[in-house]
Amino acid sequence: MINTLNYIVWNVNPEIFSIGPITLRWYGLLWGIAIYIAFWVVNKIFTYEKRPTDWSEKMFLYGAISLIVGARLGHCLFYGAGGDFWYYYKNPIEIIKVWEGGLSSHGGAMGLLIGMWLYTKNVTKKSYLYVLDRLVIGVAIGATFIRLGNLMNSEIYGETTALPWGFIFVRDGQTEPKHPTQIYEMLYCLVTFAVTAVMYWKYKAYRRRGLIFGVMLVIIFLTRFLLEFIKNPQEPFEVNMLLNMGQILSLPLIIWGIILIIRALMRPAELEDFERTPTKNSKKI
Repeated sequence: MINTLNYIVWNVNPEIFSIGPITLRWYGLLWGIAIYIAFWVVNKIFTYEKRPTDWSEKMFLYGAISLIVGARLGHCLFYGAGGDFWYYYKNPIEIIKVWEGGLSSHGGAMGLLIGMWLYTKNVTKKSYLYVLDRLVIGVAIGATFIRLGNLMNSEIYGETTALPWGFIFVRDGQTEPKHPTQIYEMLYCLVTFAVTAVMYWKYKAYRRRGLIFGVMLVIIFLTRFLLEFIKNPQEPFEVNMLLNMGQILSLPLIIWGIILIIRALMRPAELEDFERTPTKNSKKI
């Protein structure tokens, strides 16, 4: 990687090492780190609330499986094989080849939502929004590592730019500086983590069910929607679309987030069952 006054040449090897037929890639490693950190954060929250110890373990199981399955199925369903949406129907064995690439963040989100619904029903027996308000704090920081994985893969970058932080992605055959949208997304994921963490720990926003989750949806997917305007199309079929697939999939999540925020703010705050008395230092929200 060479840093100049005009651009950055990005030529990082996506493979860490290989042993025979086994190759460890940055993308896979960072996905693993993302999942671990996300559920580590939620475990800290459950510990603070003195929840049963198996809640964290079972959330990790439900969450990791539903996230990966959803991300893969989402890619196959929303993006197909270069726009051939019947490819995976005709070749279902290809769906399980996650190691060949092809994971969708929107698919992962939808898979995680389904997984957490099952987790809520079978494990916590609490409100669905109770679980999501806590989960998204960990998800926000975890998503940062997934976008770092995209950067290490030299993929999902933006259009040509003259800005001094433009990246030339040599390994993807690029010769002009591009917007490093992976880094932009890393930054807004960090901002989302900071906002939701402060909402939970300082302002006790969990007393308004759905507020933290709604804020996360709006920040993440509204920013994603806007960034898509400077991204290169991920698939050929997106070239002539007014809104690309990422934007179309983001819209309902943005609307859902706005509805949750309005609904949460219209209702009075309520103490959670683990709170014996109101916290004196808690601020009103």
